[in-house]
Amino acid sequence: MNLVCAACAAVNRVPDSKLADSPICGRCKQPLLPSQPIDLTESSFAKFIAKTDVPVLVDFWAPWCGPCRMMAPAFAEAAAQLSPNILLAKLNTEQAPTTAGQFDITGIPTMILFKSGAPVARQSGALNVQQIVAFANS
Repeated sequence: MNLVCAACAAVNRVPDSKLADSPICGRCKQPLLPSQPIDLTESSFAKFIAKTDVPVLVDFWAPWCGPCRMMAPAFAEAAAQLSPNILLAKLNTEQAPTTAGQFDITGIPTMILFKSGAPVARQSGALNVQQIVAFANS
């Protein structure tokens, strides 16, 4: 299984049987399957989504958005519950307008679940922890 390191963007090959063993990056030694949301940027988004074999749930948000700030603690808690089977990431739409535009983000917060680099499910609006976990597992 390929996992992209959120810290240095190196692509790491990890045997499926080792996913539960907290694998670390071969280059920078950072965790490959963190239990907190990963911050993606305009430059890191495409590679991270395309090259990571684990499903990735991305929260498209902005700092001025009240519902986004309200949902942030629930999203972080969901990350702890879903790791290592699903990674959670955040993309600030103010800093990454091109990427947000590629996915027609017109309202925030919006979450998109990616599998094998492709969007497979989408949900708009603030959710609680249970709703986030249920959406990711669906």
